Amino acid sequence: MALTVSDVDRFEAARPRLEAIAYRLLGSASEAEDAVQETFLRWQAADVERVAVPEAWLTKVLTNLCLNQLTSARARRETYVGEWLPEPLLAGDSMLGPADTAEQRESVSYAVLTLLERLSPNERAVYVLREAFDYPHREIAEILDLTETASQQIFHRAKKHVAQGGRARVEIDEAAARRIVEEFLAAATTGRTEPLVRLLTQDAIAIGDGGGKVPARAKAFEGALAVATFMRGLFKPSQAKRSIAGGSPDVYATTANGAPALVAVLDDRVIGVMCLEIGADGIAAFRNQVNPDKLERATRRWAAVDHGEPLLRAF
Repeated sequence: MALTVSDVDRFEAARPRLEAIAYRLLGSASEAEDAVQETFLRWQAADVERVAVPEAWLTKVLTNLCLNQLTSARARRETYVGEWLPEPLLAGDSMLGPADTAEQRESVSYAVLTLLERLSPNERAVYVLREAFDYPHREIAEILDLTETASQQIFHRAKKHVAQGGRARVEIDEAAARRIVEEFLAAATTGRTEPLVRLLTQDAIAIGDGGGKVPARAKAFEGALAVATFMRGLFKPSQAKRSIAGGSPDVYATTANGAPALVAVLDDRVIGVMCLEIGADGIAAFRNQVNPDKLERATRRWAAVDHGEPLLRAF
């Protein structure tokens, strides 16, 4: 049965929420877009006049598509080259979804998205639907074909895993995020480790995802001194780095997934997003996404906004 204009409008009204759910479930903007498109095709093929609650129907279809995707993604990530990190979303991206509560903002943080990779598909789905979108356990149970009690138990288990794997984050506004990035860059470009060490927590880490397409260390740097030494070298200009990057990228301050971030741009193309995790005692983690497959949406978003002047030209 062909969809009416009203049926299409109903789906389009739900699209932003569906994309935000899918992104949190998959950690990939491109895969989230594909899952939402497949959900539309299912909606197009359904007898929509018999769908009592379209929002619930669409959420159920989308979530189960994502669960299937997560199961196959686990197998693919076992052969992934280097460390797998989520795809970052720059400030203002609609796929970031609701950010009215601390729980919603936390659920889309780069740190938590990385931790969600450790959960089972069902744990991840329950956690996302409850924590980020405030679905009642009764509805989550219907979406996932569980009992309400099972949904509650899975949620508490998932929340415990996330809490154990993370650390206390400090919420900061956009102006504070820019100051942190500027302070970090000022320290990183001195050519000395001491100014950097003072900005970091003692157990700071730095990790990158190049997907085998861009050089990135497979194992994380751990500890303030090791991370500071790495960052000092990363921002030291060299011909070798310019050759690898294809030029000298401009570096900007922004936010990604609600946290301070550096964006490296070359010829209007985002070639790297470094997300900073801020703890009570300083910068606790750097997660650097340089896999070009995971930067396409960031490039589109970057081209659509006024991003001001770069803070420096790297390399």
